[in-house]
Amino acid sequence: MTVLCRIDYQVATPGIAATVKSGSVYKDQRYSDHAPLTVDYAFSG
Repeated sequence: MTVLCRIDYQVATPGIAATVKSGSVYKDQRYSDHAPLTVDYAFSG
């Protein structure tokens, strides 16, 4: 059986993309055919 999964994504400007600390795909539990993407940004302010 083939299991298909759509990975969600985030779109960022080059300036915001430069602040990315880490990113991961949540795979611990299936809610649908989407795999939620978590991105941590290093914002100061």
